Amino acid sequence: MTEQDIATAEPRRPGSGRGAVRLRRPGRSREGEPGRRRALKITLLALVALPVAGAVWIGVTGLFARWELLAAQRDLDALRHSVTPGSAGAAGSAQHRQQMVRSAAEHAARAHDLTTGPAWYSASRLPVVGAPFGTVRGAAYAADRLTGEVLSPLAGALPAPAPNDHGGGMAQALTSLQQHAPDLVRAARVVSEVRADVHGLPRSTWLPAADRARADLARQMDRLAPVMADASLAARVLPSMLGAQEERRYFLAFQNIAEARGTGGVAGAFAVLKARQGHLSFERFGNNTEMEKAKANVDLGAEFAARYDGNAPARVWANSNMSPHFPYAARLWASYWRNHTGERVDGAIAVDPAMLGRLLRVTGPARMADGTELSADNVVDVTERASYARYNDVARRKAYFVDAARAAAGRMMAAVDDTRLLPGLLVAVHDAQRDGRLKVWSAHPAEQQLLESRPYSGALPDAPGPFAGLVVNNAAGSKLDYYLDRSLVWEAGGGCTRGDRPVTVTVKLANRAPASGLPGYVTLREDRPAYRTRPGDNRLLVSYYAGVGANLTEATLDGHPALLAFGVERGHSVFSLNLELPAGSSRTLVLHLREPHADSTPTLLQQPLVTPLRATLKPSGACHV
Repeated sequence: MTEQDIATAEPRRPGSGRGAVRLRRPGRSREGEPGRRRALKITLLALVALPVAGAVWIGVTGLFARWELLAAQRDLDALRHSVTPGSAGAAGSAQHRQQMVRSAAEHAARAHDLTTGPAWYSASRLPVVGAPFGTVRGAAYAADRLTGEVLSPLAGALPAPAPNDHGGGMAQALTSLQQHAPDLVRAARVVSEVRADVHGLPRSTWLPAADRARADLARQMDRLAPVMADASLAARVLPSMLGAQEERRYFLAFQNIAEARGTGGVAGAFAVLKARQGHLSFERFGNNTEMEKAKANVDLGAEFAARYDGNAPARVWANSNMSPHFPYAARLWASYWRNHTGERVDGAIAVDPAMLGRLLRVTGPARMADGTELSADNVVDVTERASYARYNDVARRKAYFVDAARAAAGRMMAAVDDTRLLPGLLVAVHDAQRDGRLKVWSAHPAEQQLLESRPYSGALPDAPGPFAGLVVNNAAGSKLDYYLDRSLVWEAGGGCTRGDRPVTVTVKLANRAPASGLPGYVTLREDRPAYRTRPGDNRLLVSYYAGVGANLTEATLDGHPALLAFGVERGHSVFSLNLELPAGSSRTLVLHLREPHADSTPTLLQQPLVTPLRATLKPSGACHV
């Protein structure tokens, strides 16, 4: 044994063997074992306590974060009411709006802070279990970015209304828009990013409350994204379009949606709108009678000529807007006007009585020359139905329509100079363009290129992908489309062949016109059909716009085989037929198509008439080939 071994030897215990010694290993001590056991217990307790503490921390901070988000939501609700037409707080000051935005931003920032850190990060990374924590973190982060980076510049871009301020509202709005243009462009980009982040959050977790919150936030982002895109675009084009650099003139058409056309309704009345430094005024008003002998001289291409030359859109004013692609109608109107008057216009705008109703809800009623009050609730009925019953004389009835347009437009001009009404007007304009009831075209190519990216350009999109568009043009020369009901069901099948898939489209059209009691001007049949008709019977040119590259395999009308004409417009396959629609009847058209496959909901074309289209879209699952 070495000296070290001897030094560490322990005395022999009884029964351990003669002369034996037991050597202990260096570093081991009975006295150290209780300490090690205590350390092990502490470690085990910590391993158990940390998740519990983390869970408690997440629960407590999550509760506080929820309170903060609810507080932010209350501020945002108050902000929305401050710019909502007809609400009690609609006249709220810009300073008050900024206070609400700052308060919402502070609450959202605290919610974001509460859901960050190691506990939340670790919990959100757990497989399956962590999904709702990731959703909560993502929602709080989205709220923080929206309130801090989007709402503040958006609220700041609105002009500040001053007490008793009834002048210069549009000019002030124009100045504010120019000043905040870079902020609005950045804010639109942030909204696009946040929207993508929200849609990337888990859709289905073990916590239904988190799933509902994500779904609500996704819907809000889907509504906010186009609003911010519009605001960003307005910041870039509105200053020049409203005459910031030079005076502008626009042809403004009031579409009569009782007689359907591709862009909405026949252009029954019109005005010339002048814009200079944000100040708007009307130079003149007129109706379609004035344009009967006018002609247009514009080349819209071979495709347009093939589809519409038979209807003479450049020689017959009433047929100038049969195509749903508004830039075609706008270019025709600009050419008509130049050939008729020698004057150039810088663009064209189309509105209808339903849009005027939205604006009148903000401004209050307008009064016509004969004392008739036009309000949000009666303007469509007065202009599209009651006026026909009141005047049998065509000339007097058209003059009445122009007077209604002049009264409503005058009320608008007074309102745009009142900064207190501007927020509500902007909301109304946004809602109208979303429904296709406001369309804008610029004769300046750089502006038009930007406008065509947004719905209010009225442009028929020419990109590939699923598409569903029902377009009707009145072919009888009547005003019976006031009583027209339309529905469309688009349903994609699951079977695929060579990369395409079956699509079934069901179109139902109903004529609610009464069999008697309507003025002759409403029921007039200018088409002079060879068959017998009754007052109230209508005839429509019905066109279905399918996706690019779609083929029709079969069509039926009321269950019987139907032959449809084929055409192409801006790449879309178009299938059309003339349809007699007797008073009190309904017709059902079914189209069976083969379309290039795409796992997405189709883009829906909105043709604005008196009664909105009822559309149902049923995309299928994945295509298996």
